Amino acid sequence: MTTRQDGGTIGEIGPGDIDLSDLRFWGRPLDERAAAFAALRARGAPAFFADPPVPFTGRGGGYWALVSHADVTEASRNPQIFSSEPNATTVIDSPGFLDRYVNSMINMDDPRHAKIRRVVSRAFSPRMLAKTEDDIAARATRIVDELIAARAALPDGRPLDFVANAAVRLPVEVICDMLGIPERLHPRVVRLTNIVLGNSDPEYTGITPDMGRVRTGLGLAKVALASRDLHRLAVRLGKERAAEPTGDLTSALVNAEVGAGGETGGDGEKLSTREFGTFFLLLVVAGNETTRTAIAHGLQLLTDNPAQRELLLEDFDGRIGGAVEEIVRYSTPVICFRRNLTRDHVMNGHAYRAGDKVMLFYNSANRDETVFTDPDAFDITRSPNPHVGFGGPGPHFCLGANLARREITVMFRELLTRLPDLRAAGEPDRLMSSFINGYKRLPCTFTAP
Repeated sequence: MTTRQDGGTIGEIGPGDIDLSDLRFWGRPLDERAAAFAALRARGAPAFFADPPVPFTGRGGGYWALVSHADVTEASRNPQIFSSEPNATTVIDSPGFLDRYVNSMINMDDPRHAKIRRVVSRAFSPRMLAKTEDDIAARATRIVDELIAARAALPDGRPLDFVANAAVRLPVEVICDMLGIPERLHPRVVRLTNIVLGNSDPEYTGITPDMGRVRTGLGLAKVALASRDLHRLAVRLGKERAAEPTGDLTSALVNAEVGAGGETGGDGEKLSTREFGTFFLLLVVAGNETTRTAIAHGLQLLTDNPAQRELLLEDFDGRIGGAVEEIVRYSTPVICFRRNLTRDHVMNGHAYRAGDKVMLFYNSANRDETVFTDPDAFDITRSPNPHVGFGGPGPHFCLGANLARREITVMFRELLTRLPDLRAAGEPDRLMSSFINGYKRLPCTFTAP
């Protein structure tokens, strides 16, 4: 038997009890999910799962679940064998009506991937992000000011939603500002990105685990409409910045000329409207959803582990770096990505065939007992901490990792300095998803200063 964080127990889980393609699995308590992946790791070889039934695409041939740290990191380092094309984000290829909006560089290999990544990578370098540090700090201060005001407007004792009032705000404001999206459109961006990444959650799309293919198709149509709206926003902004550049990231993307090898200069080609639109959507979605997830989980983890919280507050500047890495490892905001075998290959004793699909489960790799001592413990002093919470090593390592680290650091400095008794105050409302380990709502309480 395994002890749960709430003091209860989890029964023994065998690989035969697990179906990662069943959406109901992803609604199970987080401790039970962790125990299931521990059982899969204990097999010593990847398990095979049938594809989920998705309309418009067919079931496909199934996939291998890579759950060990060794498998996930080795596959990530070898994109020539473990390709991101034609799809890296979903088990099933996206239907054409959706693919036109979401088939971004994340679903590409080099040199096409390098071509687009090179244009924007400089905007996310530590040197460039240092220039935005004062702006991020000012935004965090204002967000906490408004969090305090929102708390004061509620009856005494009533909890406040931490996600809507804090966790979501800094990431969406920062990425929208970088792209030049007007402040009046920020709520719309949040609503649309909730649909795109919450595509299997009934609240956002109406999909439930027991729905048939037709009704699931209606949910996918909602995702396509949300993606189309974001794409249209991108095209409109792109046209404005092509005519009158303003120095924001959108201006850089639509005006940059990129050579065949990915180098920027004046003798290459510009991103097509579709390339720009899909990359814009990727930045907007990934730039706010995943960081807000880490911030929300961070509050929950620091509430559940008061000794770790006190340790952090004893030396915030000295320990926040390790705390951020441990929050990302423990929560793993992005659960998995897909890779596609380009040829027959043997990895860590297992033979794969050309055309096979594999899913890289970062959440499982981040709890691998052979890599992390006491992996189910939240320890902000963990060192080394070779987690894959920002993706595995290789060309697809998260472009925004440095920005995410900065935002999480600044947000918790402001929160814990000004609201030292801030706590999660109840069960989080979890996102129903096999892709994002998200919280839709998290009640919190604190004493206003």
